Formats: sequence, structure tokens, C-alpha cells
Amino acid sequence: MSLFCIADLHLSLGNDKPMDIFSGWQDYTNRILNNWNSIVKDEDTVVVAGDISWAMKLEDCFNDFDFINNKLKGKKILLKGNHDYWWGTKRKIDSYLEENGFDKIKILFNNSYTVGNYNICGTRGWNLEIDSEEDEKILNRELGRLKLSLDSVDNDKETIVFLHYPPLYGTQRCQEIFDILHNYNITKCYYGHLHGQKIIKYSYNGDYEGIKLKLISTDSVSFTPVLIG
Repeated sequence: MSLFCIADLHLSLGNDKPMDIFSGWQDYTNRILNNWNSIVKDEDTVVVAGDISWAMKLEDCFNDFDFINNKLKGKKILLKGNHDYWWGTKRKIDSYLEENGFDKIKILFNNSYTVGNYNICGTRGWNLEIDSEEDEKILNRELGRLKLSLDSVDNDKETIVFLHYPPLYGTQRCQEIFDILHNYNITKCYYGHLHGQKIIKYSYNGDYEGIKLKLISTDSVSFTPVLIG
């Protein structure tokens, strides 16, 4: 049993907003399908770190969730991205998944999961440019969600944190996120959100203050899940 991760699938199987219009994203759904199933096995787990579906409402996610649940191998753990407007309460999403038989999908939202030798924790995060009281309010809520996720761990396995927004963006950093990562002795953090030229200009991959940071947005990893362990 192995653990993989990826972010920013941006599926649009039930909506009219495909990513094919962007350079490098041509035929991306089939590329994800073929690359994913070439390395992931049914017993494996893949964490998807946000921006999963372009659907605006949960009931409009059916085709995208059907693709994730039934076409892509393995179990999947999803967390919220900035474009996941369909996202509601965990209870509502869990009920939707159960009603539609999407039994290979779980939601990471104020909680955690243990997969093999790892604890899976995380939250969406937020922009590093805090320009308003609303930004500050959202960031503080995300910090609280990350702590809830980390506090729900009840074993001594290695804990990995997944974020959608990068905690480090060029020369900017979210000190509050890093404080939490250090306080909980996190040494691995995976994130998404960055695409195109932003991957080259603003992403960070490598050790930062003793924490391994890695960008896993779909186009940054050649539309292929990244093996963790």
C-alpha cells in the first residue's frame, strides 16, 4: 500500500469550463487518467490537495466525482481549494458521497486520517497578501482548521500536512502557518495552487527551515500523482 498526492485536477466533466484552453493542459483529463492508473493501485491512497471540480454546487459534481471514484484507481482523500465553490460542511459532503455510492472518496476538513505509516492532515490555507480584515478573518479560520486537523491525531506515526495555498510564495511567507508546522514538528508539507509561469517564478521545492516543501499542482508534476511512501 502506497501513498500518493496531487493537487488541482480542475475537472469539468459536468460543466463548461475545461482547462484545455490553457497552454499545456490539452487533453488533461485523459492524461490524468492514464498517468494516474499507470502507477496507482487499488490498495493505494491519493491525497488531492484542492481545486478538484469547477462545479458551483455539490449536486453538479456528480460526473467529476464519478470519474474520481470509479475511473481513477485507489482511495482518495480530498481537501478544499480556492475554486471548490461546491464545498459545504463535511456532513453534507459525506452524505452526498454516501448517497451516490462514492465509497472511495473521503473529505479532509477539520479532521485527519491515518494511512499506512502516515497521518494525513491539512486545510486550504489562504493568500499571503493580507489586504483586509476579511483576509485576516479567513486566514485565522484556516489556521484554526489546521490545528483541529493536527490535534485530531492520536498516534505517533509521521504526520504530513497538505495545503492548497503555498505557505511560501516567492519572497513572501505565512509566518503563522510555519509556526504551526514547527510547533507540531511537521517535516513534510505539500501544496498546490500555482500554475504556468508562477511555478517557475514563485514555487519552492526543497528543505525550508527543516520542512520539506513540494508543489504538487497537476501541471507542475506532469499530470501524475507524486509518490510519498
